Amino acid sequence: MVIKLDNTQTQQIEEICAARGVRLTTQRKRVFELICASKKSFSAYELLEELKKSEPQAKPPTVYRALDFLMEQGFIHRVESTNSFISCGSCNGHEHFSHLLICDKCNNVIELQSDTLVSLLTNNAEQHGFQIQTHVIESHGICQACSSHPM
Repeated sequence: MVIKLDNTQTQQIEEICAARGVRLTTQRKRVFELICASKKSFSAYELLEELKKSEPQAKPPTVYRALDFLMEQGFIHRVESTNSFISCGSCNGHEHFSHLLICDKCNNVIELQSDTLVSLLTNNAEQHGFQIQTHVIESHGICQACSSHPM
């Protein structure tokens, strides 16, 4: 895997962590950079294998703690259906609900944010006296690149 880093995203989360008074350790930062390096989602063990290239002593708990921190801070999302992780498109740390489009051929994940969709879901739930605490909206299919270039 070729890792290309986006220093803008890394700098952004460094600033957010400093403002919040939370510690962005070297390992947390590296896991974030690995996740941001691709449009594909990564499992914890795929991340561990990549992390071991720069930190051979890394163990599964290292990655899981980093993932927990990054999710708590709103910097990444968990793709529930594949038990994997992607970077958050609006990595500014404000809480939001996302709709993930997951390509079953290339594993790329596109994050969409739609206030209209969230409003519709909230209204539907309220009609039944239900208060939504969290959303997990994932759609599987074939992305435009894969559908126009069959493998």
